[in-house]
Amino acid sequence: MIKVLITDDHALVRNGISRLLEDSQQIKIIAEAESGETSIRLAQELNPDVILMDVNMPGIGGVEASRRILQRNPRQKIIILTIHTEQTFPKRLLEIGAKGYLTKECDIEEMITAIKQVNKGGTYIEPRIAQQLALSLLPGNSENPVDRLSRREFQVMLMISHGLSNIEISEKLCLSPKTVSTYRSRLLEKLDAHNEVDLIRIAVEQGMVEFTQAIPASVS
Repeated sequence: MIKVLITDDHALVRNGISRLLEDSQQIKIIAEAESGETSIRLAQELNPDVILMDVNMPGIGGVEASRRILQRNPRQKIIILTIHTEQTFPKRLLEIGAKGYLTKECDIEEMITAIKQVNKGGTYIEPRIAQQLALSLLPGNSENPVDRLSRREFQVMLMISHGLSNIEISEKLCLSPKTVSTYRSRLLEKLDAHNEVDLIRIAVEQGMVEFTQAIPASVS
């Protein structure tokens, strides 16, 4: 029996996935988490075989939660389950150690296949996402400016695009407000942006955040 932890901030999504997966006699949902923070705690307490992880959630979000889980236990198997189809997220999450990437448009059979494959030690990337990643590596394709960002810069930009202030970001990432301010300055320079509105526009264009979720951050 494959023990699965579902992480998503929407109860309806968690419950729906749980009910569908429970129909498989090889999968058991051992817990549900509504945030990245809760997922980190449950991963440590319950040691699931596979974690289904959403990306956009309140708090530290799925990217940072995945990083912290894998930092504590590199053998943990995480499958990203998200609305994001742009190559920015898959590349970042696979780089930090996620073993699978699915969009929420996938059917339950594909999700079960991914869980089984990842549990056996393999990797599963939804075909259209895998194709996008492969095409991005072909000669002649222009570099994505977001790819130049460090892991921490990427995380700070993601939080800025969700409306978090310097103080809020510093609390979530355990950094000083001064350090966060430095990251903001680096982001402006690397992305040739003039202000936070430009950063949010780039985040929307790169699929890091939906337009309806992008909120200018308050001034710290």
